[in-house]
Amino acid sequence: MVGEAVGEAVGDAGERTAAGAGRPPQVVIVGGGFGGLAAARALAGAPVEITLIDKRNHHLFQPLLYQVATAGLSPADIAGSIRAILARQPNVRVLLDRVYGVDQERRRVILGDGEPLAYDWLIIATGATHSYFGREDWAPHAPGIKTIDDATAIRRRVLLALERAETETDEVKRKALLTFVVIGGGPTGVEMAGAIAELARQSVSRDFRHITPHCSRIVLLQRGDRLLPSFPPALSAKARKGIEELGVEVRLEADVTAIDADGVTVDGNRIKAGTVIWAAGVMASRAAEWLGCAGDRSGRVPVGADLHPDGDPAIFVIGDTAACTDGAGRALPGVAPVAKQQGQHAARAIRAALQGRAVPPFRYRDYGNMATIGRSRAIADFGRLRVTGLPAWLLWCVAHIWFLTGHRNRLSVGMSWLWSYLTYQRGARLITGDVAPDLPATRELAPALRRNRTELSEFILVE
Repeated sequence: MVGEAVGEAVGDAGERTAAGAGRPPQVVIVGGGFGGLAAARALAGAPVEITLIDKRNHHLFQPLLYQVATAGLSPADIAGSIRAILARQPNVRVLLDRVYGVDQERRRVILGDGEPLAYDWLIIATGATHSYFGREDWAPHAPGIKTIDDATAIRRRVLLALERAETETDEVKRKALLTFVVIGGGPTGVEMAGAIAELARQSVSRDFRHITPHCSRIVLLQRGDRLLPSFPPALSAKARKGIEELGVEVRLEADVTAIDADGVTVDGNRIKAGTVIWAAGVMASRAAEWLGCAGDRSGRVPVGADLHPDGDPAIFVIGDTAACTDGAGRALPGVAPVAKQQGQHAARAIRAALQGRAVPPFRYRDYGNMATIGRSRAIADFGRLRVTGLPAWLLWCVAHIWFLTGHRNRLSVGMSWLWSYLTYQRGARLITGDVAPDLPATRELAPALRRNRTELSEFILVE
């Protein structure tokens, strides 16, 4: 069946290529994340023309975004120009544009700025964004973390809360400013809560005169009955113990019913907090809508073992955009290794189709799962081998440095982590933008203040 689909795609591709003035087959990749880049790189040297489209000009190493949000790393440490990454691959061109749809009948991608782009094969790797489970009104008060803009906005909130707490004389307001709530007990939530605890309790307390290590309160809310549910229960228990040792207050089976500018309501109780961060759910891109199919509850496109959506062998859907299962029928997790392996499989399938061959169905190879909790604390699950504590943390550091894009980023992140480990200092504690709120009263006073300054200047000149 897979062979028949490949044969059909080969025949169609051959006809369209012949009709296209002898141009090589066109491969369009939508998304420059882990899956899209893996597919493009795996097609290096193939007799195809590749167009990679992304609405941003950089590839982002999302697993370390939380470190940008907590001032551990700068954005440039975990991001790289897509053009620079693929510069040595002559069969690839990069377009900075936004995709608005797919015309499957004519096999064209509809762009925001450019003309529709024809394809022989299309790889959709558009990733996912935040899901508030129907409560989009929570978004302004509890930002998620999926982009550099998200991370720098959260960093600004966290650092401004500390700065304002330093000068706040009202004890109730001060406690709220120093309360940080993270919603979601998966890897992102656990890593974020641990990093905030280290930042607020260790890294900055020595720089402020009125903030001690015990002033800050960090609350981690998890709707389920344990943290890190993708790990074995024993490792989840280790993770909870480790994060509580950092001073994080963990609440399991927590039902969040309201989020506003002043805090969170959970299980009927009010937590006043200056900073609330969302790490509880994701929603896939609009790819299901583009393809006219019904997505799953997270909006992902159902695909088979060949990574094709139903009835279209010219399209591959991969990564967080795809609802795919393993051999046992279990849903594959939305992690970088899955996206990379699927991107490589799509490239192999295209190469095979060009040669008239079939490829075996996609099979995910799980090389392990890791999560860090904080300084010298992590857990790692390699099947029969389970590692915790400092050894797991060192493995986590090495793995993340290794999978970064570019030698400069690897060196920069390694040096930053070493410096932070030795000194407890974080080198990216920058607050960008105007730190003074633009209040209505301030706007009304501004003309009078300017007039007074002008009159004073004139008086000085006359005198």
